[in-house]
Amino acid sequence: MALPILYSFRRCPYAMRARLAVAVSATRCELREVKLSAKPEDMLVASPKGTVPVLIMPDGEVIDQSIDIMRRVLATSDPEGWLDRDAPDLIAANDTRFKHHLDRYKYPERHDADPHAHRTAGLEFLHELEDLLRLNANLAGDARGLADAAVMPFVRQFAAVDRDWFADSGPARVQAWLSQHTTSDLFETVMVRVSPWTPSSTPPITFPC
Repeated sequence: MALPILYSFRRCPYAMRARLAVAVSATRCELREVKLSAKPEDMLVASPKGTVPVLIMPDGEVIDQSIDIMRRVLATSDPEGWLDRDAPDLIAANDTRFKHHLDRYKYPERHDADPHAHRTAGLEFLHELEDLLRLNANLAGDARGLADAAVMPFVRQFAAVDRDWFADSGPARVQAWLSQHTTSDLFETVMVRVSPWTPSSTPPITFPC
């Protein structure tokens, strides 16, 4: 039986959160790691926007937005009840406001931006997360859920820009929450290193492994 095909890039936060949902839902798929400087033609034909992740279902349906991939696979299998701990408004704020500042903090030359100003603005979002974590162990409840998986990869990227600064200035609960997620068995599963896919790659890589 044909498996769904997931085009991904290990370090991309959008691809990372899609893999988290795929893994926790135990949705078996063929994982195709993309080399961004040489994107596979098969992926570009399926999704001309040329960004990962892209999930191609066995019937040919293409899902090329990470949050849609997450909700789609979880709608089929959600053993931990992640969909019960969704937070659409929070995820939207992460994907727009926080991502805007994250990009300009991490890549100031690319955006002709003041990194410290955008770090400060990004920190405001982290304090919003801190307030949520005062109420529960995770962003939308005591157990991990879709909201955590959708937001965590971006907070991880923000923390990695200047680890010393984040250790000194990042909100304490956010630091603990991030560490909890990035040291989990689930995260280790989705961060497996694989070689970039080409049409001649054999055998296919089945994910989760």
